[in-house]
Amino acid sequence: MAVKIRLQRKGRKKRPFYHIVVADARSPRDGKFIEQIGSYNPMTKPATIDIDRDKAFDWLAKGAQPTDTVRAILRFKGVYYKKHLMRGVNKGAMTAEEAETKYQQWVEAKEAKIAARVAQTAEEIRAYHAAIAGTPPPKVESLEIPAVEVHAPEAEEAEAPVTEATAVAEESSAAAEEEE
Repeated sequence: MAVKIRLQRKGRKKRPFYHIVVADARSPRDGKFIEQIGSYNPMTKPATIDIDRDKAFDWLAKGAQPTDTVRAILRFKGVYYKKHLMRGVNKGAMTAEEAETKYQQWVEAKEAKIAARVAQTAEEIRAYHAAIAGTPPPKVESLEIPAVEVHAPEAEEAEAPVTEATAVAEESSAAAEEEE
């Protein structure tokens, strides 16, 4: 019997929620399954993944084939890393205790990273709600930087004839109006 680790769709229309299940490859997507090993909610930010790592590892060791999405989830949650470490134990590259400590350190680091991202997302949501609620953002006093003036004597000389020329033009137009 070919066994797959796959997603079983739950939830309503356009709001998916998945159970991660171990099922016979021939059974329908939402049909009969052997065991439920976790859940996956892609609608939250970041996506919520709850999985029993030990059960998933046992099923992988028994030969269950994960689908592409479930393989990515298992890799993200460290099940494939544990499989890699256990292969090293079987070959004699390390002891089981060393492998378990490496795995636990990796899991703790990964969980801390996920918790930081959840906290960051919660802060972004809080800031967004504060922004749309109408509370003004904190005022930042602007620093006035004095403008630096560069003395250019050529520019002043060039401006002088233009002003004289406009004054002459205005006088001539005024004189023309008086004549009419």
